Amino acid sequence: MLVLYETPAGYALFTLLDDGKIEKPESIWKSFETPEQANKTVKLRAFTKFENTTDALSAVTALVEGKLSKNLKEFLSKEISEKEMKKESLIVGDAKLGGAIAKKLNMKVLSDSTTLDLYRGIRTQLDSLLSGLSSSDLSAMVLGLSHSLSRYKLKFSPDKVDTMIVQAIALLDDLDKELNTYAMRVKEWYGWHFPEMTKLIIDNLAYAKIVKKMGFRADCSASDLSDILPEELEQELKEASEISMGTEISEEDLENIHALCDQIISITEYRTQLYEYLKNRMNAIAPNLTALVGDLVGARLIAHAGSLMTLAKHPASTIQILGAEKALFRALKTKHDTPKYGLIYHASLVGQAGPKMKGKIARLVATKAALSVRVDALGETDTAEIGIENRGKVEARLRALEGRPATSSSADRKAAANAKGQKKHEFVASSSYNTATDATMTSVNDKKRKADSDDDSDEKSSKKTKKDKKDKKEKKKEEVASEDKKEKKEKKEKKEKKDKKDKKEKKEKK
Repeated sequence: MLVLYETPAGYALFTLLDDGKIEKPESIWKSFETPEQANKTVKLRAFTKFENTTDALSAVTALVEGKLSKNLKEFLSKEISEKEMKKESLIVGDAKLGGAIAKKLNMKVLSDSTTLDLYRGIRTQLDSLLSGLSSSDLSAMVLGLSHSLSRYKLKFSPDKVDTMIVQAIALLDDLDKELNTYAMRVKEWYGWHFPEMTKLIIDNLAYAKIVKKMGFRADCSASDLSDILPEELEQELKEASEISMGTEISEEDLENIHALCDQIISITEYRTQLYEYLKNRMNAIAPNLTALVGDLVGARLIAHAGSLMTLAKHPASTIQILGAEKALFRALKTKHDTPKYGLIYHASLVGQAGPKMKGKIARLVATKAALSVRVDALGETDTAEIGIENRGKVEARLRALEGRPATSSSADRKAAANAKGQKKHEFVASSSYNTATDATMTSVNDKKRKADSDDDSDEKSSKKTKKDKKDKKEKKKEEVASEDKKEKKEKKEKKEKKDKKDKKEKKEKK
């Protein structure tokens, strides 16, 4: 019976000297207590080394996935003859790999729980069974191969590190929330001292910088705010500070407000730096998606999907409603209309469309986004040609839906003009005065009279239509009334005739 054992250095093929031992798995461990006993139990038949780390990694990944690699197939075919394949059985540690070997080489394979103790024994005495391979070299090989295998499993690529995008966009959203909270707190806090400033200064960063530079409201007129505000707004702020209705605050209050302002300024600066970093990463990792939907929307789509590769696997219909899962399942549960868009709603192309066109444009943008992200994830080019081309198609479709004429770019117009040999139009001044081009101005009174006559005619026509409608209604009423009278008269006559007839019949009977 043969035993296949995989090591970081290569494949080893052992011969089990006593086949009866495999039938008693509980006592196998006793045969591997010492190196001498191990050599009496199994004997090395053949060993093949891996040529390099890449070869070792490909072999190990095939073993992990339960596939028969080319190197292993060649090794087994070379060391085991066709006659032995029919007679001998091969012990394999992995059941999936055993199935692949049995299918490809038509060989009896044993891989179950009874073989685990045998493999454990070989592992403990591997130094004595394999000559020329020290334990220190083997441990170094194990460490190197485990790192390589971990990288492969994590799909680590230094060029496409989409994890950085996922973390950056999440941090950017958190910073926006924090900034809004801090800015609101500063405005409410300093607003007790200078409430008029809140209405004049809307920008959060500018507000924090002014509070930091100005200090107390009384020092506003003496402060130079030209580097923060335009001249008109600065003058308006100084005038408002002189007639402010705010309460007085102490030095301690102002120190705490200044500390909060420092936080706002530093967080805003860091947010700007983080946004630039995210922009650069998006242009490097997903240039086509960025060109189509923008860096922030693209980053949010990647973060929501989990990774660039996962987003590339999504169909266009899923990308369209990505981020609106709650609304989708609620609509399916209540049997209402499903949502038309999710995160893609914030893309500039969808924002340009009118309310009635948003659904169509969102569907088109999602389709082109699916194509663009697949090029980014699986393509070999780093340019944004596909994304720019898809954006042009979406813009052309948007113009067509809104009924606007298709406008070409300035570069296209120049190229067309050069191709036709047209010269650029030059303005030539006329040599003589042309009286035919003079326009006569109507007087204001004439315009008024004309407008009044138009109003009178409109009023008359409206009165006439109202009168006609009234006459028609009255005629209809009269016709209905006359018909009712006729019906009543006919009914009365029929009744009288019937009564006379009944009386006649009664008299005749008597």
